[in-house]
Amino acid sequence: MNGGRLTCAAFTALAMNAALAQGGPFAKPPPLPYENGEQVYRAICQGCHMPDAKGAQGAGTYPALAENARLAAAPYPALVVLNGKSGMPPFRRYLDDAQVAAVVNYVRTNFGNRYTDVLSADDVKKLR
Repeated sequence: MNGGRLTCAAFTALAMNAALAQGGPFAKPPPLPYENGEQVYRAICQGCHMPDAKGAQGAGTYPALAENARLAAAPYPALVVLNGKSGMPPFRRYLDDAQVAAVVNYVRTNFGNRYTDVLSADDVKKLR
């Protein structure tokens, strides 16, 4: 794991572990307080993918979400959010189905992405 990915992953892990502090490692963490996809993106995603979603390269590589053809099929980014990929940690324990759907829909309709089909919380539930 390179330095940039380690730094971003470490930051994310520290933030998520604060939620575990009260109940131990096997307790379900309390839900994160974000109500819409933009809030989830700003609080969790932009630290690595950048505020403009253009990604970053340097000590690590964080893929651009802006104008990203891989987002065309809504289940793909939902699975990445749920399960993680490469240096990205999984968020399945920290985001509920509605939050995952909201952030996926937000990214797919912003940052130059124009995907109009909507991912629902029920769709995310089926992917878990």
